Amino acid sequence: MSDSARPKIRVALATLGCKVNQYESASFASSFEERGAELVDFGGPADVSVVNTCAVTARAGAQSRNLIRRALRANPEGRLVVTGCYSQIAAGQIVELSERPICIVGNGHKDKLVEIALAGKSCDLEMYLGDIGRKREICRLPVRRFADRTRAFLRVQDGCNRFCTYCIVPYARGRSRSLPPAELLAQAEVFAREGYREAVITGIHVGHYGQDLAPPLVFADLLKLLAGREDGLRYRISSLEPLEVTAEVLALVAGSGAFMPHLHIPLQSGDDAILRKMNRPYTRETFAEIVQACRAALPEAAIGVDVLAGFPGEDERAFGQTVELLERLPVTYLHVFPYSRRPGTVAAGFPGQVPEPVKEERVAVLRALDRKKRAGFYASQLGQVRPTLIEGRRTRANLRRGFTDNYVPVVCRAPESAVNQVLPVRLTELTADGVLGTVES
Repeated sequence: MSDSARPKIRVALATLGCKVNQYESASFASSFEERGAELVDFGGPADVSVVNTCAVTARAGAQSRNLIRRALRANPEGRLVVTGCYSQIAAGQIVELSERPICIVGNGHKDKLVEIALAGKSCDLEMYLGDIGRKREICRLPVRRFADRTRAFLRVQDGCNRFCTYCIVPYARGRSRSLPPAELLAQAEVFAREGYREAVITGIHVGHYGQDLAPPLVFADLLKLLAGREDGLRYRISSLEPLEVTAEVLALVAGSGAFMPHLHIPLQSGDDAILRKMNRPYTRETFAEIVQACRAALPEAAIGVDVLAGFPGEDERAFGQTVELLERLPVTYLHVFPYSRRPGTVAAGFPGQVPEPVKEERVAVLRALDRKKRAGFYASQLGQVRPTLIEGRRTRANLRRGFTDNYVPVVCRAPESAVNQVLPVRLTELTADGVLGTVES
């Protein structure tokens, strides 16, 4: 039978977790298609199922197990490949989910996943896991397109050296490893050629970019490299640790139209004693000074903050310190997470574990503050005309969705031809979850 007449291998792919996982799954999808496979919906008939797991919280681990079980039920005769952070730290638990062979590919071998998935031989677990802590080079995972996404993710770095006491990620992802500048720029060129208007600079610890390269670089060097391009691609920074938001970084973001006025800075706690227990290397007042510097350099920027509720030892006073700090700072939105006790992390053994009902109450308080902050920032933008990337998604009222350069969610009336275009939109009225806008001619 000729290759053209042979049935295509059907591949179903499911992804949990962070932007890095989403980037890596997009690379798998690109490679599967280049090898002639057909991508199909996860949970339906498939010859190969791939689950790219997450382990950042206990809930993410449970979701990973549920997806694995779903793939086993949907395709009892198919090949199952499991990768991602949960596979790296809990391979034994995955194997126990079924008597069937399950191919487990650790984070350090993701560049071999497509070859492994399409091979006919059975899997050797040890061969595809290894010691992620010994990895010194980033996996090469080129991407051509992201299915159903207007924005591309530009993965510049993997791994983390920080070892916050609550976090399992350094154990699952290994040490910080950076993509060399030439390869990074080549990937950005692919996105520009494919018609993307915006790329999100992402990694596990983006601010550590380049420190492992020879000669070493810093994050500001990466921004300079990208700012020098003339391909029409604009960039959004996914997240930077507080002490990595330097005066040079702010000057580069403020001084170049290549970078969107949007920063995301994890706080985690507004109490100094809790920050020390978390192994976070700053104080509440240092964080406040950094946010104020961001607002001074970028007056219209969206400033997002990560915050963790219910860390061991967080009493009412410590939680009140967090709320007070966030209330007085000019931040735009909060990403709120309840502390998740992860076996294998230092904090899992700390005394003073906070009861779940108390965590839930604190999460509710912080999410109410998030809604208040968002509404205030969105209201401050009314009347302005902001460059807005129009997305393909529509509302029930047949309006197009999009995001302004400073990350205000917008709905507006726009034709099909506007999708994936950056258009001037006047922000006119608050909606339930964003702003109504009008495209300016």
